[in-house]
Amino acid sequence: LAEGKILAVKGLGGFHLAVDASNPEAVARLRRRKHREEKPFALMARDLEAARALAHIDAGEAAVLCSIQRPIVLLEKREDHGLALEVAPRNRFFGIMLPYTPLHDLLLREGGFQALVMTSGNLSEEPITIDNRDAFERLSGVADAFLIHDREIHLRTDDSIVRVVDGIPRQCRRSRGYVPVPIFLPEPWASLPPVLAVGAELKNTICLTKENRAFLSQHVGDMENLETLDFFHLTVSHLERILQIEPAVLACDLHPDYLSSRYALERGDLSTVIVQHHHAHIVSVMAENGVCGPVIGLAMDGTGLGEDGTIWGGEALVADLTSYRRAAHLQQARLPGGDAAARHPWRMALSFLHRAYGDALFDLPIPFVRGLDPGEAQIVIRLVEKGVHSPLTSSCGRLFDAVSALCGVCRENRYEGQAPVELEMVQDLDGIGQYEWEIEQRDGMRVLRTDPLIQGLVRDLSRGVPPGVVSRRFHTTLIHLLASVCEALREDTGLCEVALSGGTFQNATLLSGVTSELEHAGFTVYTHALVPTNDGGISLGQAVCAAARSLGLAGSAGR
Repeated sequence: LAEGKILAVKGLGGFHLAVDASNPEAVARLRRRKHREEKPFALMARDLEAARALAHIDAGEAAVLCSIQRPIVLLEKREDHGLALEVAPRNRFFGIMLPYTPLHDLLLREGGFQALVMTSGNLSEEPITIDNRDAFERLSGVADAFLIHDREIHLRTDDSIVRVVDGIPRQCRRSRGYVPVPIFLPEPWASLPPVLAVGAELKNTICLTKENRAFLSQHVGDMENLETLDFFHLTVSHLERILQIEPAVLACDLHPDYLSSRYALERGDLSTVIVQHHHAHIVSVMAENGVCGPVIGLAMDGTGLGEDGTIWGGEALVADLTSYRRAAHLQQARLPGGDAAARHPWRMALSFLHRAYGDALFDLPIPFVRGLDPGEAQIVIRLVEKGVHSPLTSSCGRLFDAVSALCGVCRENRYEGQAPVELEMVQDLDGIGQYEWEIEQRDGMRVLRTDPLIQGLVRDLSRGVPPGVVSRRFHTTLIHLLASVCEALREDTGLCEVALSGGTFQNATLLSGVTSELEHAGFTVYTHALVPTNDGGISLGQAVCAAARSLGLAGSAGR
């Protein structure tokens, strides 16, 4: 490690790849070999004192960092941290954990390291490696040396990730240390039948319920390859066995092509309840907080199949445990190239500009337009105009992508959520002002029109307003827009309780801002803490919804 080499270290739930975090060449070499171009690396600091030299840590964050679970905690960097810039490029935060095995402790203390990069021992998108022989084979092209032991790891478990927002520790990835501690549901729910919920496609977890306890699995990962699917199957059988739960009902996502949904639909031995993605998000936060509803649910994320066949992701629902009504959504835009648009935020920026300006977008005096490749841009515009391989989406995540690209912050997502993360990071926190928006009534549905927002943002960029100020104004606008639609729905329904869920609420600015605005307006607001607000918590919502439906509990929210 002192020579700048990459070391594969066998830990508690799998292998880590370690390098000296203060060595830029070593960190850059690890990025190349692991094929992890820009996503921040996790760090392991020698002790709390060493961590304080790297990041600002308040009492609440220190308590989480030193807890027996030893999660990775997202902490604001110090300017003089002294580590390689390549550890967490274009990010104001480090992900830091403390040693949680004697081997880790010896390695950092005896080696005299302030901090080591400790990233998962795998190639990008693959499950973490747990077996010695497998590590030698799979990591031989990455690691220069291996530090192993003869204690078997029976089930891989990634490090948990926590961020403290508004003084509350909130799970971003619930895994090692927290699993399989159950989420306790209200006692009246103890009669619910046992359910196996198989989660979503990204950040997959599964959930098994028994009486008033919901057991979420560790982080399984993105269901995009055979290795992760095999791990998914192993996790299901493992949890059923060790918890001695025989599920009576299966629950899955509405999207039939998710590998998790295919598993449920093909299993055959149990009845299957299909739960729409964003309804599951809202039920998840309701279950965590012991609320039956109905509530106003804001489900903001990147993607999820809606019942109308379009891609949802910016939804205001009126929901209870078993039913929901889509009451409002963000203005739809085309998703040029389907999933390719999520990987290339510049495509979404072009789609939003075309919606707001038509062909006149090419005359806009902003750097984004001047930097377009004319040939590529015309291809994207043709896809949008013809609606070919360009489904409609109301996704809040794709709105963040578009704004990030327009501001010149991030044109390509090298990892999931990069453009929104970096847009939050560049904010000028002293910036003031906001953009216009409109809430339009269409056939009983409120549409949150963001064309005025995009046009105001373009005017700022054409005047040379810095991206940090534009980002701040965008965040402020979205906070006020979401609070305003809740006030409008309160007038319609009389509901004063709001549940916030979906991956976009990992954005601390948005979560804190929307919560504050709503509470100031007299709402009771429910948020996530025990399970992730992203898709890692969606299996909890699926399980509770399916259990309630199987008992025949009538819902009124869908009417």
